Amino acid sequence: MSIRHPGTERWEARLRELFIELDRVLEQDFAGRLPLLPNRPAPGETADPESDGLFNIGAVFSPAYGSRYGPGYVVDIQIRSSAPIPTELREAIERRVVEWLRRRLPEQFPNTRLDVVHDGPVWKIVGDLSLGKA
Repeated sequence: MSIRHPGTERWEARLRELFIELDRVLEQDFAGRLPLLPNRPAPGETADPESDGLFNIGAVFSPAYGSRYGPGYVVDIQIRSSAPIPTELREAIERRVVEWLRRRLPEQFPNTRLDVVHDGPVWKIVGDLSLGKA
């Protein structure tokens, strides 16, 4: 059994809303650049954007063992394609994700200092994760 703080639940729900919006943006920006997996529905065909289209974007909390930035949310960019993803395209997608999150995080979490940083091999949302602003 796991016990979760209601503030954490609210914070993560707001973050999930952002990733649903980002998923739509990426589907539009990169439409037609890669083929979907054969068993993957087209964007918008299911009620859950994690289950359709080319992208599944989310974040998982990391307590920051070994991180120079401290705790945060590791941004998970999954590309569901049947073709190899060229390095240049993967980097373009990552740049778009980071730029978009840096612009939208302050709008979704006003008066909260957050940033998206490259922490080793991953991108991570770090900053004021206090529950007082959830």
